[in-house]
Amino acid sequence: MIIIGITGSIGAGKGTVVEHLKINKNFKHFSARALIAEEIKRRGMEVDRDSLTLVSNDLREKNSPSFLIEELYRRAKKEGENCIIESIRTLGEIEALRNIGHFHLLAVNADLPIRYQRILARGSSTDNVSFETFVEQNEREANATDPHKQNISACIKQADFVLDNNKNVDHLYKQIEEVFEEIKVEEK
Repeated sequence: MIIIGITGSIGAGKGTVVEHLKINKNFKHFSARALIAEEIKRRGMEVDRDSLTLVSNDLREKNSPSFLIEELYRRAKKEGENCIIESIRTLGEIEALRNIGHFHLLAVNADLPIRYQRILARGSSTDNVSFETFVEQNEREANATDPHKQNISACIKQADFVLDNNKNVDHLYKQIEEVFEEIKVEEK
């Protein structure tokens, strides 16, 4: 079982990479965001970026820095197929998956103004924010020193492959194919 972890900044194109892998490489998808949203709803809270951050940090603090990803891996292991685990947000999550083996971390990144335009275009309830709020959220998620909190910048630095998503989707897909040539994943 091959595990592809996806990390990246807000609006960088993680979802586009996931969809490509699901459709073209037959990978199963396991989403940290969906897992956290389940918990937010269970707690009776509104699902927005602030509650996603608050609840994910709380779950990591109460359990371990790798808690969310370990839970997703347990679900993936039951399926027994090549999988994508999205969104890797702490160094502890990376370490946990590297210890399992057959793991490759892909980071997706793009310039801040491009990412902001993308989040506006996708129209998610968590993305309906001003540019100033977007910048604040980006900073909060990028550089935490607490191991239980999100540190996207450090995760990107740990990536096996960094995909530049400043151009069009065909450019992104080409990079994904180059990654798969290098890691030689056997498709089912």
